[in-house]
Amino acid sequence: MWRAGCVLTVRLTRRGGTRLCSSNPTKPSSSSSSSSSSQSLKRPKAEKQRRRRERDDAILSGQHRVSRKKASGEGNCSKLKTKNLPFPSAYSPDYVESSWYQWWEREGFFRPERHSLPQAVDQTFSLCIPPPNVTGTLHLGHALTVAVEDALVRWRRMQGYRVLWVPGCDHAGIATQDFSREEFLQEIWKWKNEKGDEIYQQLRRMGASLDWSRACFTLDPSFSRAVTEAFVRLSDSGLIYRSEALVNWSCALESAISDIEVDSQELCGQTMLSVPGYDNKVEFGTMVTFAYPLDGHDGEVCVSTTRPETMLGDVAVAVHPDDPRYQAHHGKQLRHPFTDRLLPVITDRTVDMQLGTGAVKVTPAHDHADFLLSQRHSLPRLTVISGDGTMSSPCGHWLQGVKRFDARQQVVDALMERKLFRGKKSHAMTLPVCSRSGDVIEPLLKKQWFVRCEQMAQKAVQAVEEGELEIIPHSYDKTWKSWLSNISDWCVSRQLWWGHQIPAYRVQLPDSTDTQQEELWVCGRSEDEARQRAAVKYGVKQEDVALTQDPDVLDTWFSSGLFPLAMLGWPDKTPDLQRFYPNSILETGSDLVFFWVARMVMLGAELTGQLPFRQVLLHSMVRDKHGRKMSKSLGNVIDPLDVIHGVSLERLEEKINEGNLDPRERLVAMEAQRRDFPGGIPQCGTDALRFALCSYRMQGEAISLSVSQVLSCRHFCNKMWQTLRFTLGVLENNTTPVGTLEETSPVSSVDRWICSRLYSTVLQVEQAFEAYELHTVTSALHSFWLHSLCDVYMECVKPLLAQQGGGSQGEDRVRAKQAAVSVLYHCVSSSLALLSPFMPFITEELWQRLQPFRGGASAQSSLSLQTYPRSEQLAHWVFPEEERDFMMVQEVIREARSLRAQCGLTKEKPDMWAVCSPSQAQVLLHFESAVQTLSRISSLHIYCPGYTDDPSLSASAAPPPAGSLVGVVDHTCQLHLHVQSGVNIDKQTLQLSQRRDKLILKLEEILNRVRSPDYQTKVPAHVRLLMQTKVSALQQELKTLEEQLRVLQETQRTKNRS
Repeated sequence: MWRAGCVLTVRLTRRGGTRLCSSNPTKPSSSSSSSSSSQSLKRPKAEKQRRRRERDDAILSGQHRVSRKKASGEGNCSKLKTKNLPFPSAYSPDYVESSWYQWWEREGFFRPERHSLPQAVDQTFSLCIPPPNVTGTLHLGHALTVAVEDALVRWRRMQGYRVLWVPGCDHAGIATQDFSREEFLQEIWKWKNEKGDEIYQQLRRMGASLDWSRACFTLDPSFSRAVTEAFVRLSDSGLIYRSEALVNWSCALESAISDIEVDSQELCGQTMLSVPGYDNKVEFGTMVTFAYPLDGHDGEVCVSTTRPETMLGDVAVAVHPDDPRYQAHHGKQLRHPFTDRLLPVITDRTVDMQLGTGAVKVTPAHDHADFLLSQRHSLPRLTVISGDGTMSSPCGHWLQGVKRFDARQQVVDALMERKLFRGKKSHAMTLPVCSRSGDVIEPLLKKQWFVRCEQMAQKAVQAVEEGELEIIPHSYDKTWKSWLSNISDWCVSRQLWWGHQIPAYRVQLPDSTDTQQEELWVCGRSEDEARQRAAVKYGVKQEDVALTQDPDVLDTWFSSGLFPLAMLGWPDKTPDLQRFYPNSILETGSDLVFFWVARMVMLGAELTGQLPFRQVLLHSMVRDKHGRKMSKSLGNVIDPLDVIHGVSLERLEEKINEGNLDPRERLVAMEAQRRDFPGGIPQCGTDALRFALCSYRMQGEAISLSVSQVLSCRHFCNKMWQTLRFTLGVLENNTTPVGTLEETSPVSSVDRWICSRLYSTVLQVEQAFEAYELHTVTSALHSFWLHSLCDVYMECVKPLLAQQGGGSQGEDRVRAKQAAVSVLYHCVSSSLALLSPFMPFITEELWQRLQPFRGGASAQSSLSLQTYPRSEQLAHWVFPEEERDFMMVQEVIREARSLRAQCGLTKEKPDMWAVCSPSQAQVLLHFESAVQTLSRISSLHIYCPGYTDDPSLSASAAPPPAGSLVGVVDHTCQLHLHVQSGVNIDKQTLQLSQRRDKLILKLEEILNRVRSPDYQTKVPAHVRLLMQTKVSALQQELKTLEEQLRVLQETQRTKNRS
């Protein structure tokens, strides 16, 4: 299904397998921990360092590794993670991702039978993974599919759904006939049994929580029975028939191939291309014009073609009936110069008078448009190119057996000899190329099996129009209708040996010969059933029937199209089929919407009477950082395991050299690698890769993945790691048990703010998950952890957590501290649960470390089965006023830090005045502790001009001292930092001037809009009011800046005079 884009031969069975994840964890880094951890502990610094050295020594000596392995081997998670086990000082993907998956799988956490959880709901969630080729390996497109689907699966599982995610492999289309059929199949099955599990191991390495007990292979006996059943049922209902028609033929494979396996190569004009089986490059992108002489009359008709070798198969010349150039030739005949056949001149309104000469050579056996034209005009069909790509006997002895593109030049030379050649010119064209062999597709007339699609396609269109099937994004609805409304019948015959042999049998009746008898065929689930059917159909005895099974196999898309029902045991009415069919959703790449998704919909609905799934979620294509499609032909494919484990530039270059690239393409690919990865690809880990992939907008433009983005997510993993080090340090020194989430009530203003921020984040995550906007989920979680939890809350509570208290004031501090500890614990624990669907390894590792400190009832043994945080659980943590007000506080803190940076302050904590409105003063007083801590000031003074007697402003102070460093938060709030060492007036003046200039530009832009002629009539009143408010605010801020600049200038003049 995930097409590898290459042809596997039996010789590949001798190659080594893909590098897999080691089950042994490597030694973690022993680098220093962050300062945040040390600030949280009350014990002396020397004692902390001693304990840290002991932990690191234990890790380096391998003691922790032995304990971890032993615990994992016993499947006992409670022994695996306790607070007494060493916690490495730095994050290491190898350490974290080494053994969790084995434990998850062994414990059966991914099986729906294990999902009878406390949070269980009476709903199922089922889907299948797009089955990768058993002969292939993962690339980043597969990694995106796994990351997205596993995030959805883990999310629903934690919500209490009974989840089934079925893994499977497609048998792919392996083409090689170096052996007899029996020998070939024997070798392929041997290879599959020895090496076919590698793709499954790669999926495990990606953390995919698939139910491996239900894994299926499209050639398994049960699946093969489903394929046979589907073919027979469709044949019995008249939806499968045998006919002679044009198919996409690969001469290199000597087989018909599906539409999805045909790549369109755009040529701007004359181009020399390499073609399999030819020593020299072949010319394409030229238009040859030659003449057919009129028979019995003077004159000629000139035709143009990009494929002159096919003129041996011409049976007519078509012109438009209204073309004045050929009015006199209607109904006349032309003489073929090489075969002496007579070709009628026919008229057809589909002929483009502007293309070429306006006269079209008709070759029904080698051109799709000509084939349709031959049906309308009852023309014969003459095949002149054989299945192996050589010219056939009707061409004459001079061309018989010559390869088609060698014959091309011979035909042109012969036309020149007969003085019928009229020229050649460069011509833009689209060249169909076989994606598996690189061969140029040859349309050939073959007797094949076809599926009638029109009726099934209409039902598929109707399902979307009536809302039974939802395609996300909805922009594909029109394309879905357009494509299915113009669908052709589907050729399902493939001239290969590896696959499902077509369950159709050629019938030989008594006293009949091949030359006398029309082909007689029957279908059957077995040869015995086919014989019974033939006897009944043709009125003979069973023993008189001779059967020969069609040697062809079915298109792999036929079996893949049955995956949603065959994986559940269809055609038997199994418990799985009754419980999990239809599937809940189908998630896949947008490039497969028609060739796989549409066929699943058509086959599933026809065979079961139900759509195979209710929703289709399509993600965009993954491209490289330059926006190019990742392709083996470009040498820019990135192996996700290289991103997970890291890889050197030398190894990347070796991979390119191992490929089959054109020398020039190889040079381009290697140069791109040296530019993009000069030091190779650093180790990022599975969690970072998954999180990065889900951070892109799935339903937008193509995803241009940058390894630097993945590396940034790896740094985020380290931030999470250090957060847990800090949290565990706090919990270890806490003498009071942590309360449950329901029991925890925030005390301080910043407690209330972080609690409300967590609620808002959970609410946003819920809505985004339901809309399948995973990029919104990851953005919200990343922002909460980094910017709310780490940058603000943890920094605010560090002084409190480090305090020791006594007396009445001590009791208040103890209460506040205990509340902060509980809030910190639940924020971290909830965040780990929220992140778990995207980063299963690190979240499991860190969550297990928190469990010894958990309050209340015992949790599930694994985070993967925990309840996913819900907004209603946090209803008592909703404080919208704190969230709203703290936005202004953060602007104050940001400006205060900017002022500190201007004068180079590091350790000094000056006093700060906030000159602001009464409402702003109330907010700043409410969050005074946070302002002081995060702004790194010794005290905060509030000054409200004109409101000094307001009793509600108990902290009102005198105006700020002259000479303070001034910063503007907005038009009603300014900060004055009183720096003892003085103010750099020039630097301060420059900064305020720059800000003033920006505000002037912004104000002028708004005023130009407001002063436009149609502003009053076209702009709604509420928008005009908003714009006027903005103008007033900007004007006030400019006035304040001008005043500050005036004061600075006066100060500078006074300083100069002195």
